[in-house]
Amino acid sequence: MQLQVINSPFSQEQVDLLNQLLPKLNENQKYWLSGYLTGTQAPGVTSIQNSGEAIQAGNVSATKGSASISKEVTILFGSQTGNAHSLAENAGKTLKEKGFDVTISSMSDFKPNSLKKVKNLLIVVSTHGEGEPPDNAIAFHEFLHGRRAPKLEDLRFSVLALGDTSYEFFCKTGIDFDQKLEALGGTRLFDRVDCDVDFEESASKWLKGIVEGLTNGDQVAEASDDKAQAPQVEQTEIVYSRTNPFHAEVLENLNLNGRGSNKETRHLELSLEGSGITYEPGDALGIFPENDPELVGLILEETKWNPDEKVTINKDGDTLTVKESLTSYYEITVLTKAVLEKASAFTTNPDLAKLIEAENRDQLKAYIFGRDLLDLLRDFKPWSLTAQDFLSILRKMPARLYSIASSIEANPEEVHLTIGAVRYEAHGRKRNGVCSILTAERVQPGDKLPIYIQKNKNFRLPENPETPIIMVGPGTGVAPFRSFMQEREETGAQGKSWMFFGDQHFVTDFLYQTEWQKWVKDGVLTKMDVAFSRDNEEKVYVQHRMLENSKEFFQWLEEGAVFYICGDKNYMAKDVHETLLTIIEKEGNMTREKAEEYVGAMKKQKRYHRDVY
Repeated sequence: MQLQVINSPFSQEQVDLLNQLLPKLNENQKYWLSGYLTGTQAPGVTSIQNSGEAIQAGNVSATKGSASISKEVTILFGSQTGNAHSLAENAGKTLKEKGFDVTISSMSDFKPNSLKKVKNLLIVVSTHGEGEPPDNAIAFHEFLHGRRAPKLEDLRFSVLALGDTSYEFFCKTGIDFDQKLEALGGTRLFDRVDCDVDFEESASKWLKGIVEGLTNGDQVAEASDDKAQAPQVEQTEIVYSRTNPFHAEVLENLNLNGRGSNKETRHLELSLEGSGITYEPGDALGIFPENDPELVGLILEETKWNPDEKVTINKDGDTLTVKESLTSYYEITVLTKAVLEKASAFTTNPDLAKLIEAENRDQLKAYIFGRDLLDLLRDFKPWSLTAQDFLSILRKMPARLYSIASSIEANPEEVHLTIGAVRYEAHGRKRNGVCSILTAERVQPGDKLPIYIQKNKNFRLPENPETPIIMVGPGTGVAPFRSFMQEREETGAQGKSWMFFGDQHFVTDFLYQTEWQKWVKDGVLTKMDVAFSRDNEEKVYVQHRMLENSKEFFQWLEEGAVFYICGDKNYMAKDVHETLLTIIEKEGNMTREKAEEYVGAMKKQKRYHRDVY
């Protein structure tokens, strides 16, 4: 039905505007608007809530006929390393303090069929690998994009997307959820926010927007004023975190590989004494590294910037010298599309402008891979910029995360890491991993590193210590399983355990060999199979050892064993996953489809875990 001037009290201009708006409203929006308009006419009303409730003189009451917006908020997170989980819990805590009834759940624990009942939905999700959902978000992502996804006209939602701009499909999983919820009829209560690796400021902006969107600054916010004004107990204990790292002393720094190895793997032991920091097996440790001084020197030589010039590094107005900022604050070893787009404003070289054009997407991706800031400065001269101009387009250096290789029960006030040194040559220059080469070449016992603990609740030992576990961790992927074994030894866990380890050579690359042999001898580790790919003409990997033991392997799965993979995501993890399906298909006498359902059931039962990089 169209409004007309002759059947309404509106002018022609007002009628035209209303006829443009009304067809675009869903039923819930029309109902809310009706309640809102009714409420504004009620006697004694001084202000109207976003929920349609009126605050009258001296008290809060719902206006008759207005639509009440639910104070129940559901927060779903999809997290691989734990950042999304932590942000979801922080959002939940804030909203509870504002008077909301909040439910926080991993996407893997949420029943998709109950989505239709949710009125306010917050999604906090990271993007894993090349645009993939994290493991605990896969099933929900598939449901929402499948035929069984319901219409969600009554849903209000918002998405906080975590990602890394150095990857091509930045925040793709969050974008997927945001677009699909809108397509299903949902209404955004706050626009999606996409976060890079330095996510604190963006996440804070999103949460502020959520609070304002849900409360509209009125009733719920006022209801929590008493809490806000309550006397605060002064906190004297220092809490160390990502934003306030602890400077841990290096106790040991050893090369685990033998003489003649093609690899260098550092075993790092750090002191947590006096920090109050604790962790669990499966957690990761973040290190804020410093850039290679040689690379910093080459950049300064190329740009002719004054190394002692002061530059502003953040919105708070903090300053560092140019040299200090290149050394400890900015990311200079990784290029992103965003950096190249911003840099194009400071050069007259037409090649950079051409490279960032949409049709040259593949060429841009190829250029970025393996290149750094020095390459950019050398390849697209001449530049017209100050140090302040150029440094302002760079992103803050992110921490490097490493799986913890120790149990705090076995090593009180210590944390151990297993770090593979990254060295390679690309585009005519030798390249080094920022943190791995820092620890390999420039960190000695007695030095200190800024660190924090990254919780990873998706990679935990089973609660029942009698549950059998199967661990696959070649190379530095061995790290969390060393922590598992130390923990099980300390706690006296009786469940069976089976370790699959692989590397290049038995003599030089069997990481923590004596420890594994002792655990087998003492019965802490039930069984261990190893694969050293370069010791024979035909390469043998961990997945081959799994196949050789397929019958017993499947028997362990049937007994309820929890399966873990840690290591390279691009090759090893995919090959191991395919091998797992092959074993289930063969020994369970199943089709591939049934084998995939079997693994899907393992994931739902929290019996399948990955920690890949």
